[in-house]
Amino acid sequence: MPSTVIAALTLLSGVLLVQWLPRLPPYWSLGLLFFVAIVLGWRFPRWRWLSCLLLGIAWAAWHGAAGMDARLPRSLEGKDFAVVGSIAELPQVRTDATSFNLRLEQATLDGRPIALYGRLNVSWYNGAPPLQPCSRWHLLLRLKRPHGLLNPGGADSERSSLERGIIATGYVRDDPDNKRLGNPGFCINGVRDAISRGIAVRVHDPHDAALLQAFSVGDTRGLEQRDWEVARANGVSHLIAISGFHVGVAAVFGVWLAMLAYAIWPQLGWRLPRPQAQAASALLVAGVYSALAGFGLPTVRTLLMIAVVAVARCSRRGGSGAQSLALAMIAILLVDPLSVLAPGFWLSFVGVSFLMLCLRARGRGLHAFLHELSAGQMVMTVSLLPLSLWFFGEASLVGALSNLIAVPVISFVIVPCVLVGILLMGWCPPLATPALWLAAKIAHTQWWLLEQMASWPGAHWYLPTIQPLALLLGLLGAAWLFLPRGVPMRWLGVLLFLPLLMPPRELPADGGFQAWVLDVGQGLSVVLRTRKHVLVYDTGARYPSGFDLGESTVLPSMHALGINRLDVLMISHGDNDHAGGAEAVAEAFPDASRYAGEPARMTISTQQCVAGQAWQWDGVSFRVLNPAADKVTTSFSANKNAVLVTKASKDNDRSCVLLVEGHGGRLLLTGDISIKEEPQVLAALDQGAVDKGMPPVMLVPHHGSSSSSSAGFIAGVGPSFALVSAGWRNRFGHPRPDTLARYAAAHVPVFNTAEQGAIPVDFPSNATPLRQPGWRLRVPRYWRE
Repeated sequence: MPSTVIAALTLLSGVLLVQWLPRLPPYWSLGLLFFVAIVLGWRFPRWRWLSCLLLGIAWAAWHGAAGMDARLPRSLEGKDFAVVGSIAELPQVRTDATSFNLRLEQATLDGRPIALYGRLNVSWYNGAPPLQPCSRWHLLLRLKRPHGLLNPGGADSERSSLERGIIATGYVRDDPDNKRLGNPGFCINGVRDAISRGIAVRVHDPHDAALLQAFSVGDTRGLEQRDWEVARANGVSHLIAISGFHVGVAAVFGVWLAMLAYAIWPQLGWRLPRPQAQAASALLVAGVYSALAGFGLPTVRTLLMIAVVAVARCSRRGGSGAQSLALAMIAILLVDPLSVLAPGFWLSFVGVSFLMLCLRARGRGLHAFLHELSAGQMVMTVSLLPLSLWFFGEASLVGALSNLIAVPVISFVIVPCVLVGILLMGWCPPLATPALWLAAKIAHTQWWLLEQMASWPGAHWYLPTIQPLALLLGLLGAAWLFLPRGVPMRWLGVLLFLPLLMPPRELPADGGFQAWVLDVGQGLSVVLRTRKHVLVYDTGARYPSGFDLGESTVLPSMHALGINRLDVLMISHGDNDHAGGAEAVAEAFPDASRYAGEPARMTISTQQCVAGQAWQWDGVSFRVLNPAADKVTTSFSANKNAVLVTKASKDNDRSCVLLVEGHGGRLLLTGDISIKEEPQVLAALDQGAVDKGMPPVMLVPHHGSSSSSSAGFIAGVGPSFALVSAGWRNRFGHPRPDTLARYAAAHVPVFNTAEQGAIPVDFPSNATPLRQPGWRLRVPRYWRE
């Protein structure tokens, strides 16, 4: 194996080892590690692989520690800062706010300078002014450290914040001193924004314009959630925000430009040999196009590989594709070792590695091109299947066919047409419109085809969370399947996919059940599973921006837990933080029965939950304790269907309260009831108690507000422990200190999703309830708060 490849792999191994640490070592130990690595590499050539490994560990740990130290100090969270900074990347305009990254230049708190440097993720509510890329602003911001939701199958936004260099998040406060500081100068993001606006002016269909903006300059602001669903279903997300393949096409275009120049002026060959000129032209055009794409990781990887080949060609040296890929990896790891935290790093390098390993040249011509194109899509689909399931919890079984169609059309037809249109915007604006019109028509037709394919069976293929060993075996199986023809028993590679495709599942026995209180911020969602049935209690919020916790948290959590059915969807009441995601969950499971405390406020049809409703699943009893039957009357919903409506004085007191009783434990789900309704719930609980000596696990009512969880209610229920679902540093201060004091006085431990992430609780049929570590604590990482 070439020494360059060995160096790249050992450096990568060192960088990767750091990302599994719960805490980072001190700086002095990293300095010592640097010294040992340098001595080993210099004095002992045989141990250079170990030198690269230690260098990777020290370099990645130093970058990780520097990134964490740069974050806003905890003591300053929730305070208002006067900052000066410039807008990085492209601002995202939504109906409720404008979001943007601010590259911080200076910050003050109460007139005192604060040492704070890095990027801020900022939202501007209440009618933000037009924000141009690279413009400088003076703003008053309320900031906090990056803190995200942690659930089964969910994204880790704190890891993403570290990888992107985000040191704090916040929002703009109303202040008369908020103002722009001069006009923005030239910057590449300004050019991208201008090109994007030029496309929007010339393409009348907004969706077609959004597709061309994404394909050409990586501007995905115009795409909606449905577009990303179609892309994931077809496995073409890598094409939307400019793939490395597009950069390769741009490099080929650079070669053609050089060939054209030499055809027009042959005498150029006397001053600069043609091969070196073609290499330099390819690198120049690829670099310009990568800049227009925003220097995403796939584009940077391809650009570095092109640079390696160009330098080798200019210096009249040869080099294999593996060496070029290895040098590109080394360059990325040295510049930004935290890039390994991004899924794009692995999808990019692993995909290209498999193509180099498994594809063999079949000569030249159309037949060879079509063979490599079709074989390449099959290799990419199979080889990236384990990584897709690892990072996203889903894969597309129609991806090979979709990419076989989309890759040549987008890369060889749509993108060149758009690039010609972009060039004509500057040289001859009237001629840009026909080129963009043609590209839009082709993009529209192709996207229609992808939408049809997104509804095919297997387009969305979900599997439970896979383990690292299953991931490695799946990658090894893919490599085995695509070994050169003639290697015996290649089909055995399929067997290595079995741990990936059939992960172990631990279902509760009859009389037992499992519950997960999901981390949905300031809201509530509980997933409950018996041996053969599933219930979801509340679904979190849906915000004006379109961010839907039912779609982004509840459904991915169910998929990651291996849950592919839903029997009952129960929404405690109509407040958005409980009912906002109900529509997404109901759409995913249309056959589920639906109950709600306030059917008239729901956007989906539901039945009224009423005290006394009861059923049994697999030896587990379910009983509704609230609202009482005498507080329910008949009314009509917006669709003229008769529904039962509660007559409670407060919306929160209309909450469905559900008691779940297994052989070994009980769970009380309380919604948002207040102190006023607690005596009625307590009376219903006592009347039907199966075993008063079996203390239940209780969900703290109303996120721990002061208006709930009276001392009498806590004493009457007598929970063994309590769970509260609340947002990190939420504006209500939930759970309130006085509420927590009442639980502490009753010697009831309280566990908060804001601190623990999603909290799983097992209710075995033959033992007492067992609370498992929350998702934030289950696999600790150094970047988590």
